[in-house]
Amino acid sequence: MSGFRARDWQVQPPALTPDYKTTRLRAPSAPLITMPEGCAPESGPVFGQGDLGPLDHDLLQNHVQDGAPIGERILLHGRVLDQEARPVAGTLVEVWQANAGGRYRHRNDRYLAPLDPNFGGCGRTLTDDAGGYRFHTLRPGPYPWPNSDNSWRPAHIHVSIMGSGFPQRLITQLYFEGDPLIPLCPIVQAVPDASAIDRLTARLDLAAASPFDCLAYRFDIVLRGRRASLFENKLEGM
Repeated sequence: MSGFRARDWQVQPPALTPDYKTTRLRAPSAPLITMPEGCAPESGPVFGQGDLGPLDHDLLQNHVQDGAPIGERILLHGRVLDQEARPVAGTLVEVWQANAGGRYRHRNDRYLAPLDPNFGGCGRTLTDDAGGYRFHTLRPGPYPWPNSDNSWRPAHIHVSIMGSGFPQRLITQLYFEGDPLIPLCPIVQAVPDASAIDRLTARLDLAAASPFDCLAYRFDIVLRGRRASLFENKLEGM
């Protein structure tokens, strides 16, 4: 097995990006300190199909109370690959998102858009032998956020990938091809490389769409290497 390819740090967002207001408070102002690993688990947990519910991957059904959720139905699919384009099988992929009106099912979300009683906004699945994953869900709506007087987040879905140990959980988010809010978002603008932003964009995939049912979007996730997907919590990747 070859070693890890060097990362291109020119594509990574700097910790301090003044136009992204909260980085002014949370960006480190002193050199980072290396902490000993101590008793942090090096392996596990191990997930199997028995740990998942039959509808965990289907956000259109897994929170239904009375009727169907409201919004544009979509299929989100893709593959999780390593730096050599090999499939990463059996890894846990989790997603969470706002509803079609742009509101999260969270007690701290006070956006005036209504909650949908039939949509929870969370799902999970395990990748198959080819590294593939699939979610049926709704395309989330954009929403305002208090970065400036008129800041809006593009439609996006948060994605978590669990590695071989607890310290290897990686979190990112995907956007949708053609969304005019993508280049206007201060969070997106913090990424200095256009090709890196492109790798965070799910592509319309008509070949995988279900006629008279839903459109499909493809989002492949690459771990490590120069084509790695950007992650929010661990820039070095798995």
